[in-house]
Amino acid sequence: MTPIDAKRPLQLNDQGQLRHFLTLDGLSRELLTELLDTADSFLEVGARAVKKVPLLRGKTVCNVFFENSTRTRTTFELAAQRLSADVITLNVSTSSTSKGETLFDTLRNLEAMAADMFVVRHADSGAAHFIAEHVCPDVAIINGGDGRHAHPTQGMLDMLTIRRHKGDFEKLSVAIVGDILHSRVARSNMLALKTLGCPDIRVIAPKTLLPIGLEQQYGVRVFTDANEGLKDVDVVIMLRLQRERMQGGLLPSEGEFFRLYGLTTQRLALAKPDALVMHPGPINRGVEIESAVADGPQSVILNQVTYGIAVRMAVLSMTMSGQSAQRQLKQDSEEHN
Repeated sequence: MTPIDAKRPLQLNDQGQLRHFLTLDGLSRELLTELLDTADSFLEVGARAVKKVPLLRGKTVCNVFFENSTRTRTTFELAAQRLSADVITLNVSTSSTSKGETLFDTLRNLEAMAADMFVVRHADSGAAHFIAEHVCPDVAIINGGDGRHAHPTQGMLDMLTIRRHKGDFEKLSVAIVGDILHSRVARSNMLALKTLGCPDIRVIAPKTLLPIGLEQQYGVRVFTDANEGLKDVDVVIMLRLQRERMQGGLLPSEGEFFRLYGLTTQRLALAKPDALVMHPGPINRGVEIESAVADGPQSVILNQVTYGIAVRMAVLSMTMSGQSAQRQLKQDSEEHN
């Protein structure tokens, strides 16, 4: 397999429109803004009595999850259904799956079902890229999360959440806190924030949970002291401790992590008074975040789930039908009204 980064051009067609959605790396600010604008338009659909538009009528979306994720799978299913697509969801066992022959054979079997799009979630970094490289030309691939590499739709729903509550990215300070080393969400968020013009991206974690070279690769500021890193930030994005991906003694204990890095009411007070609190879920209460904060007035964690449906509708429609999705939706809204 060739390196992941070498496959970025796979995402775009000759007109610069989305062909696949694999990573935020290499996508332009204009394209990310178009995606956010389209997602904004789809939020109105969720408020209707009949929550459907006909943009993908006659298309088949196949969710192929080699790795469990109730939240991501469910929101992709809802997004495809609201676009009037037919939806198939397969939970594929990971016990004997590899990125070699088994994954290739799985792909060929899925193609035989005549699906128009695969949403792929896999524990191995690069799996979605591998499938995109070998899939039939008329089939689109959406990355629903691959290993430690990328979770682009989560990154964009986080950006939509920030934009709807804070507006312009160009004056914001955003802190990403927790298990950076194992987090594909952190990588997608750093790329999105940088592309959208956020001037102050902070990463806060113990040294054992920090990848090497973050400052140079993503243009972020790194803090190992949570209290220092959270001072005067506008947005705090907490991450789950991914024990299932950890090897060796990276942390003394969850209790010690919470004491030093957990988001408590007292620690949140170091941020700006109107700072947003975000978390991609699932939340480990008392490990990375205090219940009073997770359920508090500054939390937009449930908003993230709502916005996730709209973002995934935008990704599905733009990948399948190009950047005409907003125009089609506007026409549908006029007919609906």
